[in-house]
Amino acid sequence: MIPTENLRQYFGNIDIYLFDQLLKGSILAPMRVLDAGCAGGRNVVYLLRAGFDVYGVDESEDAIRRIRALANSLAPQLPQENFRVERVEKMSFADATFDVVISSAVLHFARDEENWQSMVQEMWRVLKPGGLFLARLASSIGIEDQIVLIGGRRYHLPDGTDRFLVDEEMLLRTSRQLRGQWSEPLKTVVVQNMRSMTNWVLSKSD
Repeated sequence: MIPTENLRQYFGNIDIYLFDQLLKGSILAPMRVLDAGCAGGRNVVYLLRAGFDVYGVDESEDAIRRIRALANSLAPQLPQENFRVERVEKMSFADATFDVVISSAVLHFARDEENWQSMVQEMWRVLKPGGLFLARLASSIGIEDQIVLIGGRRYHLPDGTDRFLVDEEMLLRTSRQLRGQWSEPLKTVVVQNMRSMTNWVLSKSD
C-alpha cells in the first residue's frame, strides 16, 4: 500500500483524466504508450514505475533531456532513444507502433487548422488498430460568448491566453473521418469561466 503522503511522488503530476483511464483498466502494462508532446514527463511517472513500454516526443530539447533523466531513474531498462526531439506532426515512428497515444494539453497550441489536422493524423498513424487515443485539449464548448476570435480557430481566452479551439462539431467530424470508435462520450470541464477543457477518447478500428 502506498502511503498517502507519497501518492504524488509515486504517480507524478498525472493528468486526472489519464489516471481515470488507468483506473478503468483501459491502459494496462506492459502496453506500449506514446506521450505526444511529453514535456518533462509529468504524465509518465507511474507508467515508468509500472512497467509500461514508454515513449515520448517533444520539440524542446530541454524537455527530452528531462524525460530521459526521469526514465533513466525509474525505468533504466528503457532505451534513451524512446524519447525524441520531434514535432508531433512529424514523428519518426513506424505506422501502428503504439497501443496508446496520449495528447495532454498539446493540440490547442496548433498554429492553424492545417497544423492541428497534421498532428491528429500523425498520432493516428502511429496508433495500432484497436489502440486507444486520449486527448485533452482546449475547446470553445461552454464559453462561446466569452472568447474573442483572433483568426481561423485561434481565440483569446478569458484567462489571458491565445489558443486554437475546437468545438463539438469539429471533434465529431474528425472522429468520423478517422473512422474512430468512441471509447466514451466527449467530456468538457469549464474552469470558472476562464477556459474550457475537453476530453476526446477514441479507439482505432481494426
